[in-house]
Amino acid sequence: MSRPKVTTVDPKQASRRKFLKGLAAGTAATTLAGKALAQGGFMSYGSWEEYFQKNYREMTPDEVQTTLKRFEAKYSREYGKKVTVKGTPAMENVLFGYALDLNRCIGCRRCVYACVDENNQSREKPQIQYIKVLRFQDGEMELEKSDRYYDPEQVPEEGHYYMPVQCQHCRKAPCVKACPIKATWTEDDGIVVVDYNWCIGCRYCMAACPYEGRSFNWADPTLPADEMNPETHYLGNRPRMRGVVEKCTFCIQRTREGRYPACVEICPVGARKFGNLLDPESEVRYVLEHQRVFRLKEDILTEPKFFYFFG
Repeated sequence: MSRPKVTTVDPKQASRRKFLKGLAAGTAATTLAGKALAQGGFMSYGSWEEYFQKNYREMTPDEVQTTLKRFEAKYSREYGKKVTVKGTPAMENVLFGYALDLNRCIGCRRCVYACVDENNQSREKPQIQYIKVLRFQDGEMELEKSDRYYDPEQVPEEGHYYMPVQCQHCRKAPCVKACPIKATWTEDDGIVVVDYNWCIGCRYCMAACPYEGRSFNWADPTLPADEMNPETHYLGNRPRMRGVVEKCTFCIQRTREGRYPACVEICPVGARKFGNLLDPESEVRYVLEHQRVFRLKEDILTEPKFFYFFG
């Protein structure tokens, strides 16, 4: 048996090959990025700075401020009005939680449309809604048997009850674990957020979410300038682009300034309760301590911070 031929490689030549290989990969990536910018591509970016910016969590305070000002100028130019983009951080000793009284909910969907208006969701083609209101027959609780497309002349309907479902802001969020590039994470106040400029649109998070709490922008979102809410947050309701996944953020632009989410504020029957789970005097803590609450799909151990009860 002949011995295999052994080829020796000059270390300098090997190093050169490695350098050229890396250079070629970098050139290809730059070419693709330029093509994406020139054509609008899978994700629409306004500048090279925006395309190559850091993940929001890795930015220094100065880089955050520079980024916010750049987006303010961009959105103000695009929508023809003064748009603010805040980066309000989480407050200390705050963990946001939500409770919803199913006995009070009348299925009017005002929460759905208030959410759309507040959070600058696409109005049509695609139409994005973070809240889905499910209709059940009395005595029924299987999600598969619910109807989210009901359209009666008047609500509430006899013999039915309603369950609004949205992002549950889980303590052990499977969507966060599924993201391959860490574009989504849980903030210190419990809000699960997305850096839309880092989202690559793979939709792993959507597949991982057991609550259908995320939506994908298949096309350029439609947001008329006269309907655009100019008070925005980088991790919240700033305008999104095609090819990214978006979701409810407990109205981060409002709640981090001591205000209720839009859905809580609009509810005509007071079915929605929101507050700080760490504050024993908060409204949501009162519900947890005085009502028999439950969480959706508790058996899969996602530990949602969204609670339901029959008050």
